[in-house]
Amino acid sequence: MYHANPSPSSPCSVTPLQLARSCQRKFLSLGRDLQSETLKKMAKKRDRRVAPTSNRPKERVESSTQQDQVDDSASSNRRLIIIFVFFFIVSPAISVLVYSIKFAPPRTESGTDSYVFQRGLIKPDMDYYEILTEHTKVSENSTHRHYTYPVLAYITPWNSRGYDLAKRFNSKFTHLAPVWYDLKSQGSSLVLEGRHNADMGWISELRKTGDARVLPRVVLEAFPKELLTKKKQRNKAINLIVSECKEMGYDGIVLESWSRWAGYGILHDPNMRSLALQFIKQLGHALHSVSSERSLQLIYVIGPPHSEKLQQHDFGPEDLKSLADAVDGFSLMTYDFSNPHSPGPNAPLKWIRSTLQLLRGTTSNSVRTLGRKIFLGINFYGNDFILSGDRGGGAITGRDYLSLLEKHRPIFQWEKNSGEHFFFYSDDVDNRHAVFYPSLMSISLRLEEAHKWGCGISIWEIGQGLDYFFDLL
Repeated sequence: MYHANPSPSSPCSVTPLQLARSCQRKFLSLGRDLQSETLKKMAKKRDRRVAPTSNRPKERVESSTQQDQVDDSASSNRRLIIIFVFFFIVSPAISVLVYSIKFAPPRTESGTDSYVFQRGLIKPDMDYYEILTEHTKVSENSTHRHYTYPVLAYITPWNSRGYDLAKRFNSKFTHLAPVWYDLKSQGSSLVLEGRHNADMGWISELRKTGDARVLPRVVLEAFPKELLTKKKQRNKAINLIVSECKEMGYDGIVLESWSRWAGYGILHDPNMRSLALQFIKQLGHALHSVSSERSLQLIYVIGPPHSEKLQQHDFGPEDLKSLADAVDGFSLMTYDFSNPHSPGPNAPLKWIRSTLQLLRGTTSNSVRTLGRKIFLGINFYGNDFILSGDRGGGAITGRDYLSLLEKHRPIFQWEKNSGEHFFFYSDDVDNRHAVFYPSLMSISLRLEEAHKWGCGISIWEIGQGLDYFFDLL
């Protein structure tokens, strides 16, 4: 894991108390200087004082001079009191107020208004019994949105629970992406496979109860060299996708191709990379040009960089800027940081921040303003890693996770650097395991992070999560 750059809203290291004490020290010194100067002035006035005589007019002069001195002294004391009150009370209070406004992290509504927050469940010190007894309890108001930026949710055919959760919490989402389609090469032609997965009854029910857009995911598996270099192939692919959207009544698509193109090695070639970007633009403009009740959208899937610096095949700030007009959102896969060969947290917060910084860049204001089009990836699945022997393990769903809690009754640990909960257990043959699975605390932190950057979120995938996760959305 590498160190990330701080996020735009990272708080200053100076605390309100340190600011206040610094002000006090500074203005205490100033107060002593003012007092010393006042005493010097009074001494000078005493030296200029008229010597007393028995003469009555001169006595009146001396009496008047003494009264002036008393008045001057009282006036100086009042000024000192006002100065000290201002600098010791008013100024520190203003400093604390300015600090709290400028450096306090932005709070999403989900932090204080959600049902799970009101029940005190968002915390680092959780236990297995609390999860087992609370995870099915959700707010009666399942339509209220706490996270106000876009929320895209993936649904997979092999996990039918996601379809039910999409209907139940429909109003929490702005985009729903069922994983249905693949665009493949077939000889010298192309074919769009997956219509048999489409559930039109489910879409109809969704539209009766909410406004979420339905954009099926399309994975571009066609041979990229033929697809991108031949105009006829490009047009064929775009026509297949646009026609399917029109015939099936979809609101657009989620396209996944960049990681596959990188796997084929074509993104190292500047000419091929340019053709790849041109294809995405052409598809986006074709979808936008379709006449319908609301324009069809294109969400594009992008992966995180695999090192501290962007590599030639990585999707970066210039790509983001280039596609800004043609693409309505970028689904950023900020998960799968660890694997069985290198077990650990699924999506460390420092890594998330570094990924966003690399993607947004540091020089172009126009790129930094595109944060609203980035949908930060949040995993609703976990991992069960085998730590002993040959290692191994893999992804687990909420159902698997609950079974482990019931069987092993583990003690949770909170890893604050990554912002994730985990626990250990030993299986029936004494293999040591480490389990990382999302918690209310870890999800809440990622929502706050996304909110700081002005990002939407994309969830992979909702059927693998626990019911009370949706109270945060």
